[in-house]
Amino acid sequence: MITMAGKAVRKWWALFALPTFAAFVIGFIVPFLMGVYLSFTKFSTVTDSKWVGLRNYRGVFGDPEFLSALWRTVAFAVITTVIVNVFGFAIAYMLTKAIHGSSLFRSVFFMPNLIGGIILGYIWLLLINGVLAKWGKSITFSGTYGFWGIVILVSWQQIGYMMIIYIAGLQSLPGDVLEAAAVDGASRMQTLFHVTLPLMMPSITVCTFLTVTNGFKLFDQNLALTNGAPSNSSELLALNIYRTFYGRIGFEGVGQAKAVMFFLIVGAIVLIQNRITTSKEVVA
Repeated sequence: MITMAGKAVRKWWALFALPTFAAFVIGFIVPFLMGVYLSFTKFSTVTDSKWVGLRNYRGVFGDPEFLSALWRTVAFAVITTVIVNVFGFAIAYMLTKAIHGSSLFRSVFFMPNLIGGIILGYIWLLLINGVLAKWGKSITFSGTYGFWGIVILVSWQQIGYMMIIYIAGLQSLPGDVLEAAAVDGASRMQTLFHVTLPLMMPSITVCTFLTVTNGFKLFDQNLALTNGAPSNSSELLALNIYRTFYGRIGFEGVGQAKAVMFFLIVGAIVLIQNRITTSKEVVA
């Protein structure tokens, strides 16, 4: 009976997989390939594209605002990755201990992740401007204010989500290994750095991957909080690409070339990050 069922599954698997595969091709592969092609053309719509070769890519690297946004985004991704993962792990470590009300605290810390990025941006715009108003300034007074405002917003939003992943990892740690460390006389700090953290590397890999990619792809919060003001000095890479594509007539091809470069840069960084973190994973 099992053999016959297995043969039936193997016979009809393509029929069941076909709709998902077709949706993937239509919704991702085809638009991606069209986007790569359009990055080598001058166009206003996809039907009037004219091949211009590498001219759009020369425009990308000749745009000082793109390069500034790129380095600003790299700095933003590094800072938020460190803050979110350090605080997310610290809170998870505390909430896995036997403390009263830990379930309530988990819910409270996770709640910011349920709010949309645009809404969060406007909420924090009011909060930060309310604080800065005491000194007669606003978040758009300088790019530095805007940059750190986005860092605070994103860190507040994502810490709770990473906390949940770290809690799941901490709860799955083998108890016998931790008990063996205690029997051998290891202190709490020694156990944390030499036993817990190495065993937590799969969770750290996932969380660093998410925070790095989220840092590079950030758009909603940047748009709502500062919209790149003043003078695009708080503009991150996704917002720069959006503004180039939709805000500058005749630069659609350059905007598309920026998007392709954005994909390649993020892909390379994520592959390097994933290789580094997975190489440190251990088996208990």
